[in-house]
Order: sequence, then C-alpha cells, then structure tokens
Amino acid sequence: MNELKKINVEVANEKHIKYVDEINDAIDAAAKQRGTGIARRSNEYLTAKITEGKAIIAIDGENFCGFCYIETWGNKGFVANSGLIVLPEYRGYGLAKSIKHKAFELSRKKYPDAKIFGLTTGLAVMKINHELGYRPVTFSELTNDDQFWNGCKGCVNYDILMRTSRSKCLCTGMLYNPAWENNVKANGTTSTRKRNLLDIIQKLNPIGVKK
Repeated sequence: MNELKKINVEVANEKHIKYVDEINDAIDAAAKQRGTGIARRSNEYLTAKITEGKAIIAIDGENFCGFCYIETWGNKGFVANSGLIVLPEYRGYGLAKSIKHKAFELSRKKYPDAKIFGLTTGLAVMKINHELGYRPVTFSELTNDDQFWNGCKGCVNYDILMRTSRSKCLCTGMLYNPAWENNVKANGTTSTRKRNLLDIIQKLNPIGVKK
C-alpha cells in the first residue's frame, strides 16, 4: 500500500461493531510494544462509543486499520480524544493524522465550547495535536473528573500517576481551548506559537525522562 485513497476515515456506526475485538487487540499490542500508553477498554465500552457516534474508524475495504474515540468529562466541559491506534502495516502514510483530524472535527461539532485534551507518550501524536492547536499543559489544567483518571488503572504506569497525586506521569498532557481561538480572532493576531513544541514538552519534564 502506498496511498490512502481506498481507505475510508469516518464516524463509526453500528456496522463497525464487528471490529471491536480487533480494535482492542490492536490497542493492547501497541501499549505492550511501547511499554506504556492507553489502557485496554472493555468491548462493551468501545461498542457504546461506536453506537453513540463518538468514534472514528478507518477501513480499507473490509479491513480495519485505525480507530479513535471521544468521551466527555467534567459535565461536558472537557472532551478527550482517546484510543488512537493505527495497525503497523498502515503506519507511515498519514493515517493517524487523518483520524485525529476527524476526531477533532467531531469533538468540535458535538461540544463546541468544551476544552479538548489528551494524554500521550507518542511524539507523532504530539505533533498532530500541535497542528490542531493543542498546547502541552500540566495535569492540573486537565479535567479533575475521577472517572477519567480511573481509566488509567489498566496502564502499566498507573503507580507513577498515583505516587505523584495525579500531577504527572510518563504521558504528556495536551489541551485545546476554544477560548484561545476566540481571543486570536478578537485580537487579530496569528495563532502560531513562537516556542518550539519539543522545547515546551521538555520543560514539562515528565517523570522518567532524564534531563
């Protein structure tokens, strides 16, 4: 495969429930390979995301190749784009970027006033988030909804999160605030940040990353 023309990236629906096992297995495999990352979700949880129209799926013909879902927290004041996965054979073609952009559009459409955030250890995801307008932030700027943080229990690094009282972990927190865009429009200034994304991430100095 050398192009993505035949791959459909769309909002998932009931016809995609048959891929739930493959999606969860792919998330599991990626987390084990990296030694960190998103915890495995139950099949019922992912099925609910799909039937509620809160997931993005990439399909090559009849073959599953990528996925992401959205969830609200803090009385819908925050939206998380989670579970981003692309099968190994489909990596390197910009598919993750396409899925993330679609998930971002879905989040903005469903919850236009909500802050959008995510936790990631992947540099590629950080770069994509940066393009969408996310900024690296401390965990204190993310939702304080206990249910969200409880979702990290299945991660191998959960003990780090608990030892630091949920203030930091191996993941980097990233946030998009629609108020930033409104301020840019009101002030007539560019939204391009002068500081390099990697410099900002380095200054956050997550646990386990040596200076």
